[in-house]
Amino acid sequence: MDKAKDIILVTGATGNQGGAIARQLLADGCQVRAMTRDLQGDKAKALAARGAQLVQGDLDDPQSLERALNGAWGAYAVQSNQEGVAREEEQGKRFAEIARETGVEHFVYSSVGSAHRGTGVPHFENKWRVEGKIRSLAFPSYTILRPVFFMENFLSPWLKPGILEGKLRLPIAPDTGLQMIALEDIGKFGALAFEENQRMNGVELDIAGDRRTMPEVADIISLAMDKKVLFERAPIEEMRKMSEDLAIMFEWFDRVGYNVDIGAVEKNYGVKCCTFSEWANKVNWR
Repeated sequence: MDKAKDIILVTGATGNQGGAIARQLLADGCQVRAMTRDLQGDKAKALAARGAQLVQGDLDDPQSLERALNGAWGAYAVQSNQEGVAREEEQGKRFAEIARETGVEHFVYSSVGSAHRGTGVPHFENKWRVEGKIRSLAFPSYTILRPVFFMENFLSPWLKPGILEGKLRLPIAPDTGLQMIALEDIGKFGALAFEENQRMNGVELDIAGDRRTMPEVADIISLAMDKKVLFERAPIEEMRKMSEDLAIMFEWFDRVGYNVDIGAVEKNYGVKCCTFSEWANKVNWR
Protein backbone atom coordinates (compact mmCIF):
# COMPACT_ATOMS: atom_id res chain seq x y z
CA MET A 1 0.00 0.00 0.00
CA ASP A 2 1.15 3.51 -0.87
CA LYS A 3 -0.26 5.90 1.73
CA ALA A 4 0.39 8.87 -0.49
CA LYS A 5 -1.79 7.75 -3.37
CA ASP A 6 -3.89 4.66 -2.55
CA ILE A 7 -7.46 5.73 -1.78
CA ILE A 8 -9.43 3.79 0.83
CA LEU A 9 -13.22 4.07 0.72
CA VAL A 10 -14.81 3.73 4.16
CA THR A 11 -18.53 2.98 4.35
CA GLY A 12 -20.48 4.17 7.35
CA ALA A 13 -17.78 6.78 7.87
CA THR A 14 -20.03 8.94 10.05
CA GLY A 15 -21.12 5.95 12.12
CA ASN A 16 -19.48 4.02 14.94
CA GLN A 17 -17.18 1.48 13.28
CA GLY A 18 -16.66 3.33 10.02
CA GLY A 19 -15.91 6.51 11.91
CA ALA A 20 -13.29 4.77 14.05
CA ILE A 21 -11.64 3.31 10.95
CA ALA A 22 -11.67 6.61 9.07
CA ARG A 23 -10.20 8.57 11.98
CA GLN A 24 -7.40 6.06 12.53
CA LEU A 25 -6.50 5.92 8.84
CA LEU A 26 -6.44 9.72 8.64
CA ALA A 27 -4.27 9.90 11.75
CA ASP A 28 -1.87 7.47 10.05
CA GLY A 29 -1.64 9.67 6.95
CA CYS A 30 -3.76 7.53 4.62
CA GLN A 31 -5.97 8.80 1.79
CA VAL A 32 -9.54 8.34 3.01
CA ARG A 33 -12.71 8.66 0.97
CA ALA A 34 -15.54 8.81 3.48
CA MET A 35 -18.90 7.56 2.24
CA THR A 36 -22.03 9.00 3.81
CA ARG A 37 -25.60 9.71 2.83
CA ASP A 38 -25.44 13.23 4.30
CA LEU A 39 -22.50 15.31 3.10
CA GLN A 40 -23.64 18.29 5.18
CA GLY A 41 -23.81 16.52 8.54
CA ASP A 42 -21.57 17.59 11.41
CA LYS A 43 -19.73 14.26 11.50
CA ALA A 44 -19.07 14.40 7.76
CA LYS A 45 -17.73 17.94 8.05
CA ALA A 46 -15.50 16.88 10.94
CA LEU A 47 -13.97 14.13 8.79
CA ALA A 48 -13.46 16.57 5.93
CA ALA A 49 -11.66 18.90 8.35
CA ARG A 50 -9.30 16.03 9.17
CA GLY A 51 -8.51 15.57 5.49
CA ALA A 52 -11.06 13.04 4.27
CA GLN A 53 -12.60 13.26 0.82
CA LEU A 54 -16.39 13.09 1.23
CA VAL A 55 -18.54 11.13 -1.20
CA GLN A 56 -22.29 10.58 -1.18
CA GLY A 57 -23.32 6.95 -1.21
CA ASP A 58 -26.26 4.77 -0.27
CA LEU A 59 -25.91 1.02 0.25
CA ASP A 60 -29.27 0.54 -1.48
CA ASP A 61 -28.24 2.58 -4.55
CA PRO A 62 -25.84 0.60 -6.79
CA GLN A 63 -25.02 3.59 -9.00
CA SER A 64 -23.96 5.68 -6.02
CA LEU A 65 -21.75 2.81 -4.86
CA GLU A 66 -20.10 2.58 -8.28
CA ARG A 67 -19.32 6.31 -8.15
CA ALA A 68 -18.02 6.09 -4.60
CA LEU A 69 -15.79 3.09 -5.34
CA ASN A 70 -14.42 4.36 -8.64
CA GLY A 71 -10.64 4.65 -8.38
CA ALA A 72 -10.45 3.28 -4.82
CA TRP A 73 -7.58 0.93 -4.03
CA GLY A 74 -9.16 -0.35 -0.83
CA ALA A 75 -12.61 -0.51 0.72
CA TYR A 76 -13.86 -0.97 4.27
CA ALA A 77 -17.35 -2.45 4.41
CA VAL A 78 -19.70 -2.29 7.37
CA GLN A 79 -23.47 -2.52 7.31
CA SER A 80 -26.12 -2.09 9.99
CA ASN A 81 -28.87 -4.60 10.83
CA GLN A 82 -31.19 -1.93 12.22
CA GLU A 83 -33.54 -2.46 9.29
CA GLY A 84 -33.33 -6.25 9.43
CA VAL A 85 -30.79 -8.97 8.80
CA ALA A 86 -32.06 -9.75 5.30
CA ARG A 87 -31.49 -6.17 4.17
CA GLU A 88 -28.05 -6.06 5.81
CA GLU A 89 -27.05 -9.25 4.00
CA GLU A 90 -28.32 -7.90 0.70
CA GLN A 91 -26.39 -4.66 1.18
CA GLY A 92 -23.21 -6.47 2.20
CA LYS A 93 -23.24 -8.77 -0.82
CA ARG A 94 -24.12 -5.95 -3.22
CA PHE A 95 -21.32 -3.72 -1.96
CA ALA A 96 -18.75 -6.52 -2.22
CA GLU A 97 -19.82 -7.35 -5.77
CA ILE A 98 -19.59 -3.72 -6.91
CA ALA A 99 -16.23 -3.30 -5.17
CA ARG A 100 -14.89 -6.28 -7.10
CA GLU A 101 -16.33 -5.01 -10.39
CA THR A 102 -14.79 -1.56 -9.92
CA GLY A 103 -11.32 -2.99 -9.29
CA VAL A 104 -10.81 -2.68 -5.53
CA GLU A 105 -7.48 -4.31 -4.69
CA HIS A 106 -7.90 -4.86 -0.94
CA PHE A 107 -11.31 -5.43 0.68
CA VAL A 108 -11.86 -5.34 4.44
CA TYR A 109 -15.16 -6.54 5.86
CA SER A 110 -16.45 -5.94 9.36
CA SER A 111 -18.27 -9.10 10.40
CA VAL A 112 -18.96 -10.15 14.02
CA GLY A 113 -17.14 -12.25 16.59
CA SER A 114 -17.84 -15.99 16.24
CA ALA A 115 -19.71 -15.60 12.93
CA HIS A 116 -17.92 -18.75 11.77
CA ARG A 117 -19.01 -20.88 14.74
CA GLY A 118 -22.61 -21.67 13.81
CA THR A 119 -24.12 -19.59 16.61
CA GLY A 120 -27.69 -19.57 15.34
CA VAL A 121 -27.86 -15.84 16.10
CA PRO A 122 -29.58 -14.28 13.05
CA HIS A 123 -27.38 -11.18 12.79
CA PHE A 124 -24.28 -13.36 13.16
CA GLU A 125 -25.40 -15.91 10.57
CA ASN A 126 -26.15 -13.31 7.90
CA LYS A 127 -22.67 -11.84 8.27
CA TRP A 128 -21.23 -15.34 7.83
CA ARG A 129 -23.08 -15.56 4.51
CA VAL A 130 -21.67 -12.16 3.45
CA GLU A 131 -18.21 -13.49 4.33
CA GLY A 132 -18.87 -16.41 1.98
CA LYS A 133 -19.76 -14.05 -0.83
CA ILE A 134 -16.52 -12.08 -0.29
CA ARG A 135 -14.43 -15.25 -0.46
CA SER A 136 -16.18 -16.32 -3.65
CA LEU A 137 -15.37 -13.03 -5.38
CA ALA A 138 -11.61 -13.71 -5.26
CA PHE A 139 -10.39 -10.20 -4.48
CA PRO A 140 -6.64 -9.73 -5.03
CA SER A 141 -6.52 -9.50 -1.24
CA TYR A 142 -9.05 -9.31 1.58
CA THR A 143 -9.32 -9.26 5.38
CA ILE A 144 -12.28 -10.10 7.59
CA LEU A 145 -12.43 -8.57 11.07
CA ARG A 146 -14.84 -10.00 13.63
CA PRO A 147 -15.29 -7.62 16.59
CA VAL A 148 -17.17 -8.77 19.68
CA PHE A 149 -19.65 -6.78 21.84
CA PHE A 150 -18.88 -3.03 21.75
CA MET A 151 -17.96 -1.27 24.99
CA GLU A 152 -19.81 1.71 23.51
CA ASN A 153 -23.06 -0.27 23.78
CA PHE A 154 -23.11 0.84 27.43
CA LEU A 155 -23.51 4.41 26.15
CA SER A 156 -26.46 3.53 23.92
CA PRO A 157 -29.99 4.88 24.56
CA TRP A 158 -31.13 1.44 25.73
CA LEU A 159 -28.49 1.20 28.50
CA LYS A 160 -27.05 4.59 29.48
CA PRO A 161 -30.25 6.15 30.92
CA GLY A 162 -30.60 3.24 33.33
CA ILE A 163 -26.90 3.38 34.21
CA LEU A 164 -27.20 7.08 35.05
CA GLU A 165 -30.02 6.15 37.42
CA GLY A 166 -27.81 3.53 39.07
CA LYS A 167 -28.96 0.33 37.39
CA LEU A 168 -27.45 -1.82 34.65
CA ARG A 169 -30.12 -4.19 33.34
CA LEU A 170 -29.32 -6.91 30.80
CA PRO A 171 -30.68 -10.43 30.27
CA ILE A 172 -27.41 -12.19 31.03
CA ALA A 173 -26.35 -14.34 33.98
CA PRO A 174 -24.24 -12.53 36.62
CA ASP A 175 -21.42 -15.07 36.29
CA THR A 176 -21.24 -14.94 32.47
CA GLY A 177 -18.04 -13.34 31.22
CA LEU A 178 -18.71 -11.22 28.12
CA GLN A 179 -15.86 -10.31 25.79
CA MET A 180 -15.97 -6.73 24.52
CA ILE A 181 -13.97 -4.22 22.51
CA ALA A 182 -13.67 -0.43 22.23
CA LEU A 183 -14.43 1.20 18.89
CA GLU A 184 -11.02 2.87 18.83
CA ASP A 185 -9.42 -0.58 18.88
CA ILE A 186 -11.54 -1.71 15.95
CA GLY A 187 -10.09 1.36 14.23
CA LYS A 188 -6.56 0.17 15.02
CA PHE A 189 -7.17 -3.29 13.57
CA GLY A 190 -8.90 -1.80 10.53
CA ALA A 191 -5.94 0.47 9.82
CA LEU A 192 -3.58 -2.48 10.25
CA ALA A 193 -5.60 -4.48 7.72
CA PHE A 194 -4.93 -1.83 5.07
CA GLU A 195 -1.46 -0.63 6.00
CA GLU A 196 -0.09 -4.18 6.17
CA ASN A 197 -2.36 -5.60 3.51
CA GLN A 198 0.08 -8.22 2.27
CA ARG A 199 0.49 -9.67 5.76
CA MET A 200 -3.26 -9.38 6.40
CA ASN A 201 -4.35 -10.97 3.10
CA GLY A 202 -6.75 -13.81 3.83
CA VAL A 203 -6.74 -13.15 7.57
CA GLU A 204 -10.10 -13.72 9.27
CA LEU A 205 -9.66 -12.42 12.79
CA ASP A 206 -11.87 -12.27 15.88
CA ILE A 207 -10.90 -9.27 18.02
CA ALA A 208 -11.62 -8.37 21.65
CA GLY A 209 -10.04 -6.22 24.35
CA ASP A 210 -11.44 -7.50 27.66
CA ARG A 211 -13.76 -10.01 29.30
CA ARG A 212 -16.01 -9.01 32.18
CA THR A 213 -19.11 -10.18 34.02
CA MET A 214 -21.92 -7.65 34.29
CA PRO A 215 -21.44 -7.15 38.06
CA GLU A 216 -17.80 -6.33 37.26
CA VAL A 217 -18.94 -3.92 34.56
CA ALA A 218 -21.29 -2.22 37.03
CA ASP A 219 -18.50 -1.89 39.62
CA ILE A 220 -16.09 -0.39 37.06
CA ILE A 221 -18.70 2.10 35.85
CA SER A 222 -19.47 2.97 39.50
CA LEU A 223 -15.84 3.95 40.04
CA ALA A 224 -15.69 5.89 36.77
CA MET A 225 -18.94 7.75 37.53
CA ASP A 226 -18.34 8.11 41.26
CA LYS A 227 -21.87 6.82 41.72
CA LYS A 228 -23.03 3.34 42.67
CA VAL A 229 -24.36 1.27 39.78
CA LEU A 230 -25.90 -2.14 40.43
CA PHE A 231 -26.39 -4.94 37.95
CA GLU A 232 -29.84 -6.47 37.67
CA ARG A 233 -30.51 -9.47 35.46
CA ALA A 234 -33.46 -8.63 33.24
CA PRO A 235 -35.87 -11.40 32.19
CA ILE A 236 -35.03 -12.71 28.72
CA GLU A 237 -38.73 -12.32 27.85
CA GLU A 238 -38.31 -8.54 28.01
CA MET A 239 -35.59 -8.69 25.39
CA ARG A 240 -37.58 -11.14 23.28
CA LYS A 241 -40.51 -8.70 23.13
CA MET A 242 -38.12 -6.06 21.81
CA SER A 243 -36.04 -8.31 19.53
CA GLU A 244 -36.03 -12.06 19.02
CA ASP A 245 -32.62 -11.72 17.38
CA LEU A 246 -31.06 -10.04 20.43
CA ALA A 247 -32.74 -12.49 22.79
CA ILE A 248 -31.13 -15.38 20.92
CA MET A 249 -27.79 -13.58 21.13
CA PHE A 250 -27.97 -13.11 24.91
CA GLU A 251 -28.97 -16.73 25.38
CA TRP A 252 -25.93 -17.68 23.32
CA PHE A 253 -23.73 -15.45 25.50
CA ASP A 254 -24.81 -17.46 28.55
CA ARG A 255 -24.60 -20.83 26.84
CA VAL A 256 -21.42 -20.46 24.73
CA GLY A 257 -20.02 -16.94 24.28
CA TYR A 258 -17.14 -15.43 22.35
CA ASN A 259 -13.76 -17.18 22.55
CA VAL A 260 -11.07 -14.70 21.45
CA ASP A 261 -7.58 -15.40 22.78
CA ILE A 262 -7.02 -11.73 23.60
CA GLY A 263 -3.39 -12.04 24.65
CA ALA A 264 -2.41 -14.02 21.55
CA VAL A 265 -4.14 -11.58 19.20
CA GLU A 266 -2.45 -8.59 20.82
CA LYS A 267 0.94 -10.30 20.66
CA ASN A 268 0.58 -11.54 17.08
CA TYR A 269 -0.72 -8.28 15.63
CA GLY A 270 0.94 -5.69 17.88
CA VAL A 271 -2.30 -3.98 18.87
CA LYS A 272 -2.73 -3.22 22.59
CA CYS A 273 -6.43 -2.95 23.28
CA CYS A 274 -8.22 -0.96 25.98
CA THR A 275 -9.42 -2.82 29.03
CA PHE A 276 -12.97 -2.03 30.06
CA SER A 277 -11.66 -0.05 33.02
CA GLU A 278 -9.41 2.06 30.78
CA TRP A 279 -12.30 2.69 28.42
CA ALA A 280 -14.80 3.55 31.17
CA ASN A 281 -12.45 6.10 32.69
CA LYS A 282 -12.24 7.98 29.39
CA VAL A 283 -16.01 8.36 29.16
CA ASN A 284 -17.91 11.47 30.25
CA TRP A 285 -20.75 9.55 31.89
CA ARG A 286 -22.63 12.67 32.88
